[in-house]
Amino acid sequence: MDKRFLAILAALVIVFVGIFVFTQKSSNETGGVKGSATTSPSNHVIGEGSKNVTLIEWGDFQCAVCEAYEPVVGQVQAAYAKDIKFQFRNLPLSSIHPNAFAAARAAEAASLQDKFWEMHDALYNSGNWQSWTTSSSPRELFNTYAKQIGLDEARFQADFASGQVNAAIQADLEEFKKTGRQMSTPTFFLNGVFVENSKLTDQNNRPQFEKFKELLDAEISKQPQQ
Repeated sequence: MDKRFLAILAALVIVFVGIFVFTQKSSNETGGVKGSATTSPSNHVIGEGSKNVTLIEWGDFQCAVCEAYEPVVGQVQAAYAKDIKFQFRNLPLSSIHPNAFAAARAAEAASLQDKFWEMHDALYNSGNWQSWTTSSSPRELFNTYAKQIGLDEARFQADFASGQVNAAIQADLEEFKKTGRQMSTPTFFLNGVFVENSKLTDQNNRPQFEKFKELLDAEISKQPQQ
């Protein structure tokens, strides 16, 4: 084989290897913006869980149905604060809710200052919700909520734009895919079992505390006595 051809071939191999190494290095330095194997799903949990029952809501902050559920979910959290653990995970449906991912960013950025639930409540507050969900640029409103709940504003803004926050949300999305369920919000799981929303609502599809109570009490009764 011609020595010049071999030399050119060797040079091309070196170039491609160099490009691969550089690409991998650049990807690592971005902090895994699209999520990575080392990024864990979010873990926003309230409640003591003394009855070994966990209710998970996969929610989208811009989802009108999620917003309608929120008062009843709040009742559940208060009534079962000692008995169950309630967990919220991000499922922003960005294709139909253009501000949903940004809202999840705001909540995750607040979480880095241990105020996820305060931002969660601020986003779902009826007056706030109408404002930021219809805004073409909601970030300033998120900054206002951050100030109202006592966050370090400069840190909040930096975290909001960070790869770390983005990766946390992407990890939630990847975790939801593992459930095999259609992406829809809100989606509830009770001790790992999917709950049809029809079991939580009346004939007009309005969420009902008594429906949640019925399911929770039944699940609690299955658990071993402490």
